[in-house]
Amino acid sequence: MILEIRHYPDPILRKKCEKVENIDEQEELIKDMFKTMYDSEGVGLSACQIGVAKKIAVVDIGEGPMLFINPEIVSKKGEVISEEGCLSVPGIFLKIKRAKEIEVEALNKNGERFKIKAVGLLSNCLQQEIDHLNGVLIIDRLSIIKKIKMKLFKKYESFKS
Repeated sequence: MILEIRHYPDPILRKKCEKVENIDEQEELIKDMFKTMYDSEGVGLSACQIGVAKKIAVVDIGEGPMLFINPEIVSKKGEVISEEGCLSVPGIFLKIKRAKEIEVEALNKNGERFKIKAVGLLSNCLQQEIDHLNGVLIIDRLSIIKKIKMKLFKKYESFKS
């Protein structure tokens, strides 16, 4: 089933998600998350984005579906700035500074622990989804100056209308 994606400022997007204890109970949710991500033409989706405060993220950057249960970034290297969008903050694309390369540890659908090294789009996507699981949005990654500029721009745009 395709689920409704929650948009900012929905409070669940600010919640720190809970670790998944029983993976078997999440099978239907995981299937629905993949369907929802594909239907929305996204490359990643976290459970909180569909209203479930559990540490589950699904990703597909064009190399096939990937599932991450209780994911954690265990190492970071370098820095990169790239443009990102978010299904929960539609229509906004921001230049975000992230680690260039990361290593993530998570559980798969069988409850087995695995590690993956990620660079490029996969690295950015995983960092964004793990941020979501910790209640962090892309707008939180902006510098204070950029946040002020965005607020001023919004006020100016509403004034013009």
